Amino acid sequence: MLKALRSSSTIITLLAGIAGVLLALYAWRLPPFATSVETTDNAYVRGMVTLMSPQVSGYVVEVPVKDYQAVKQGDLLVRIDDRTYVQKLAQAEASLAAQKATLANSHQSELSAKANITAAEAQLAGSRAAEKRAELAWNRVQGLNERNIAPTSDVEQARATLDQAKATVAQHEAALDVARQNLQTIIVNRASLEAAVSGAEATVELARIDLGNTRIVAPRDGHVGEVGARVGQYVTAGTQLLAVVPEDLWIVANFKETQLDGMQVGQPVTFTVDAFKGSALKGHIERFSPAAGSEFAVIKADNATGNFTKIAQRVGVRVSIDPGQALADRLSPGLSVIVRIDKAAEPSS
Repeated sequence: MLKALRSSSTIITLLAGIAGVLLALYAWRLPPFATSVETTDNAYVRGMVTLMSPQVSGYVVEVPVKDYQAVKQGDLLVRIDDRTYVQKLAQAEASLAAQKATLANSHQSELSAKANITAAEAQLAGSRAAEKRAELAWNRVQGLNERNIAPTSDVEQARATLDQAKATVAQHEAALDVARQNLQTIIVNRASLEAAVSGAEATVELARIDLGNTRIVAPRDGHVGEVGARVGQYVTAGTQLLAVVPEDLWIVANFKETQLDGMQVGQPVTFTVDAFKGSALKGHIERFSPAAGSEFAVIKADNATGNFTKIAQRVGVRVSIDPGQALADRLSPGLSVIVRIDKAAEPSS
């Protein structure tokens, strides 16, 4: 009897040991339980969720969308009171018109300055001709005076006429210099006037941009999240008003580094969504993360000091969702999924 009990106990112990070994082999996916299918539940639906914020300050006067409403690119989401910005644009346009008028006046002044130079040159030419005649008359009278045949009054008159002619030439030369300097001043000031026009044009464009920014529109097709904006609310630049969730979604599955061997871009993927009670959807590997997730952490682990415990790193795998699946339209960013990849499958081209 004791021998039979001992034999039964040995068999039970042996069976328990075998079961433990088989369980360990299964847990580590070792032969005979090795499989080419890799699974992870560290996976989520992702999308380019855009947080909408104003670039200008003001009171909200219109919020035409509701929570979770479908929108198209360009649809109005929030409108801010634009009266102040309309007036700022009008003020900027008036300033631009004034600067352009000043620049146009500069061009007209340049024409007038050139005409003044032409007139001054003509006057100088006339005064030089008069000086030449006065100098000839003086030389003639002086020759007669040397022979004592010229009256003293004629000598004095000729000398006075020559002196006056020289003074007139000097006066006209100075006037010509002033006219030329006036033209140069106008030309030099032109650059500042043109810069002022450019600055006024930039101010108009900025005012126009600010006016346009009072209308916050959908950047792409999708659905809005919870709408936080309220009519009458005062908002400033950067205030979060709502979010737009696009229709373009994908899966990011974080596999252990030991699971990556054999995975290729284009391999088929099967995934189930927790929210859909295990209903399966299909996709394909689109690309792999260029680094392990730990490399993107704000505070990185320092393994150079102290005790070291090796931890398998996670690498993100982006999975595209195959089109034409009924449940795909119900996916939302943030949902948890379980991803399965058969590494033995051939990648699609």
